[in-house]
Parts: sequence; structure tokens; C-alpha cells
Amino acid sequence: MITSVLVANRGEIACRVFRTCGELGIRTVAVYSDADANALHARVADAAVRLPGAAPSDTYLRGDLIVKAALASGADAVHPGYGFLSENADFARAVLDAGLVWIGPPPEAIEAMASKTRAKELMGLAPLGEVTDTDLPVLVKAAAGGGGRGMRVVRRLQELPAALESARTEAASAFGDGEVFVEPYVENGRHVEVQILADTHGTVWALGTRDCSLQRRHQKVVEEAPAPGLTPELTASLHDMAVRAARAVDYVGAGTVEFLVAGDTAHFLEMNTRLQVEHPVTEAVFGLDLVAEQLRVAEGHALPDDPPPARGHAIEARLYAEDPAHEWAPQTGTLHRFAVPAGVRLDTGFTDGDDIGVHYDPMLAKLVTHAPSRAEAIRRLAGALERAALHGPTTNRDLLVRSLRHEEFTTARMDTGFYDRHLTELTEPAPDPHAPLAAALADTHARSRFGGFRNVPSQPWTKRYLMAGEEIEVRYRHTRAGGLEADGVRVVHADAHLVVLEVDGVRRNFEVARYGDEIHVNTTRLTALPRFPDPTAQHARGSLLAPMPGTVVRVADGLTEGATVKAGQPLLWLEAMKMEHKVVAPSTGTLSALHAVPGQQVTVGALLAVVQEP
Repeated sequence: MITSVLVANRGEIACRVFRTCGELGIRTVAVYSDADANALHARVADAAVRLPGAAPSDTYLRGDLIVKAALASGADAVHPGYGFLSENADFARAVLDAGLVWIGPPPEAIEAMASKTRAKELMGLAPLGEVTDTDLPVLVKAAAGGGGRGMRVVRRLQELPAALESARTEAASAFGDGEVFVEPYVENGRHVEVQILADTHGTVWALGTRDCSLQRRHQKVVEEAPAPGLTPELTASLHDMAVRAARAVDYVGAGTVEFLVAGDTAHFLEMNTRLQVEHPVTEAVFGLDLVAEQLRVAEGHALPDDPPPARGHAIEARLYAEDPAHEWAPQTGTLHRFAVPAGVRLDTGFTDGDDIGVHYDPMLAKLVTHAPSRAEAIRRLAGALERAALHGPTTNRDLLVRSLRHEEFTTARMDTGFYDRHLTELTEPAPDPHAPLAAALADTHARSRFGGFRNVPSQPWTKRYLMAGEEIEVRYRHTRAGGLEADGVRVVHADAHLVVLEVDGVRRNFEVARYGDEIHVNTTRLTALPRFPDPTAQHARGSLLAPMPGTVVRVADGLTEGATVKAGQPLLWLEAMKMEHKVVAPSTGTLSALHAVPGQQVTVGALLAVVQEP
């Protein structure tokens, strides 16, 4: 019997595994980097072991340190989670060689399937060799790992060398393996996958299908089970191929076989020899705890001949600290408050007051709903996201709500090109126009209680805010009766945390929370602006500022001050939250300044370069 499990991972998946272990009476051990010293997964585990350093290559990718941590903590089993070393056969062997139980497939199965190139060969497929114009578009893909990292779509042959180099760099950073390959890119197909679960006695379950077509940067954003609109024949074919792939490598444990579906044709993509981020939707539909099943299989127990029957529909949305309107730029800062309505499954590695740093993936949480029908599950999830209290950095919350309510999604006509077609409309700013007034009234109440300044009652009060990139000025008055008034709006109630306004006969509540200059009014985020702007906080026209904190990983070859650059030309690359981000010239002109150098750590707003227009 397993008595103590070390999870060789961090964040949300570590917390999720710990939850099941706790329910089964199994002791839990966390590992944490210096950047994660106060992370939730390190706090909730029964014991935690430090991995010195912050970069993944120094910490969560160091299998030798993790095995030592397991032995030192008295753990008798290791769960790899997903990402990092979860599909590393050498790590699995090191765990087994140390006399520990490996909660995953045999190293030989990982070796056969973890490399996408070898997996394709096993399935009778092969990557492209020499690429020609007739092969375009193609996809450059990391041979190891997943999560959309190390992937680049190439539509012009001259872009291929740069895409290969960029993918290798990102893959090496994320997985410790820079091998990449090239395959045909299927435009606007659906990403469909099959969850498998196998024991050591020859039983293999195919647990339905999942649709994961809504993706950004080839990384999934919304997932659901079952995949809607598939014919019974196609579903049976997908199940058969998934089971065949598992049996081909004597698979054991939980895994996922992924396909790209175009019409009634399924193209094999890869087999992920681990638990997937989206496993909760399968759990909801089949009434299973896949982590508990992994543990039982690792202990040698046999699965029943057939899985339990599926029921209803489940949908999962990944909540990211990122700005979809600005090339999905990751966001950092303090997550002041995070709460979701009851009845929604929340898997997260964060809680109120936690810091969101630059070293790891920007996913904050997964929200999952389950209902008798797809339409009901969509409605529940969209409503829960809309009502969630989410105070902190910019997130993709609004994008998720709009995506779930988009006609193409509600009618199950989505594909992997969904965001390519609809991102602009889905990220169009739509802040609440009355949020600045509510913020001003709440602030006025808070200041007046503690002896703040008071204007002459006959004159309007003014406050300025930044909302959705636009400066907003609010004007309102104190009445002689001691109340407040604003044009067209009746102030029913105002205190530091709740403002009630009546607009055209409709009364609305506005919950207000302030953290320094950062203000949250219901779901609208504002920044309070000073009465008198700082004249020194100015940059020359054409300045390129760091959109997020990170590391300069590359500068374009031959780029020097004085060079002529064209609008949209890549100048340098930043790495933040395990993703590479391209910084391009804002216009055609002369590079009059270049401050960025490879290896340099930069903060948000740091001046990287200046492009001077003619």
C-alpha cells in the first residue's frame, strides 16, 4: 500500500493530487523552488522540500534532486503531475531504481510515446523531411513535452529557419529537450482526444472523447466532454485507435491520445503519457477520480472490465493571468482576492494574497461545470466566471465568458481557428460605464471618514481613472442635504465597499475593492490616476517598453543602433512564464537606441529600444 506520495510538480496539479491523497489517507510531500517558497502547493502539503533556485532547469527539471527529496522525506511513491518531468523516461527509471513506486506508465512506454516523432513511427506515420512550398503550411513541433510550447505555424518557406530556432529554444527551456520536427498543418480542424486508463492486468479503458479546439498559441483554453457532434462511427474509430496505441506499448495508468479531426477523418497527433490538464471534465462525466485510479493501478489493483457509464456534459475553462488583447502577454502581480460561486469545481494553485510571478505558466485555475446537457453546462460556467471575484492582474476572464456565449461555440461549430477569426471582437473593451463613478463615490466615502480633503460643496468633485486603456474623468457633487448627485444617475447608497446607483429607474449594486491605485468595481478593473501627472514619466515616441517582466533571450541577428528596420520586423524575444514573446518594430524607421541584451532581466515598462520614424 502507498502511504506517502511526493508530487514532482507545482501549482494547481500538485494541489489537485494532494486533495485526492488526503481523501485516501495518504501523506503528501511537495517540492518547491525559491520562487515558490510561499506557493499554495508548498503550504498545503504535509511536508515540503526545497529545490534551490528559480528557473525550471535548476529545480523542477532536476530529477536527481526530486528523487533525493522523496527519499529524504520518507515518501514511498512519486506522482509526476503534468509538464516538467512527467513524460521523461529517465526520471521514471530513476524513481524506480531508488525503490520508489512510480505513479505512471512504464519507462519503456514513455520512451516510445513521449517523443512525438517516435510515436508517429509507431502508428505508421512519419514527420516531413525536406519541406517545399507545396507542403505549406506546416507546423514546427517540439518532440518532447506539450502545452503548446515549442510549436510554430509556418506559412512561408523563408520563415522556417527562424521558426525552427525559436521552437528549439522554447522547447529546451520548457522540457530540457530541444528536438523539434515538422508536420503538415491542418487548417481549422477540431482537436479531439480520448482519455485512456490501463492496469497491469491487460484491461484498457477508453473513457469517451474530449473536444479541446479553443486554443491560443496551440495551448488549450476551453475543453469539454464528450466532444459534441461526432458520429457514432467516428467515436468508435477514435476509441479503437486510442486503445490500439495503448496496447502497442503495454501502457499502464492514465494517458491521452490526441487527434485532429477534419470532417469525418481523424489524424493521429500524439499520445501524452500522463494525466492531462483537462482530465476533470472526464472525471465529471464518468463519475471517477482519475488520480485515485492512478494510485490504485500503481498498487497493482485491477480495473473492472468496463468503465462506468457516461452521464451529462462537462466543460472546463482555463483562467490565465494574461492579456488576450495584447498578444496574450502574461501578467504578474498580487492576486488580492479570488472566489467563485458555489457549485463550480475549482482547481487552482493560488489563493488570496498570493503573488503571480514570471517563472512559470500563467494559468491561475481551472473552472469546471457539469450538467445534464451541454447548453446547461455552458450557461453555468459562463455565469460562474462572470460572477467570480477576481482582484489582481489582468486575466482572460472576459474572453472566456464571451467565448462560451459565442454562437459558433454554443452551436458546436468551433475549430482550432476560432481565436484567429474572432479574437478582435472577443477582446473589444466593454467596461461598465458607471464603474468610475462608483469607484469615485466609494473613495470619497472612505476619505471623508478618515479626515480626507473636502471640496467646496457647490463645486463638482473630480477624479480621474484609467479604464480599458482610456482616461476617464468623473464629476459629481455633494448636495446641501448631505447626499451625492451625478448627471443622470441617482446615488441611492455609497460607502467604501458598496455603491448603489439608480440609472433610468433601474437600481444596480457595485462592489468596490481598492488595493493602492488598483480598483475593482464588480468585474471592471480601474487604475486611479494622480491629480497632477508626473512629467518625468514620459518616453520618446517609438519607445519599445517591456510588456511583461522576463528575460531577454535573443536579439535579432545583426541588429545594432543605427540600423533601418521595417514595421512589424522582429527585434528581440522575451521569455516569461515559460513562453517566448516576440517584440517587433512599431513602425518603419531607424533603431536609434537598443538597450536589451541577451540574458538581461527586465521589469514591466523597461525601455528595450527606440525606433525613430523618418
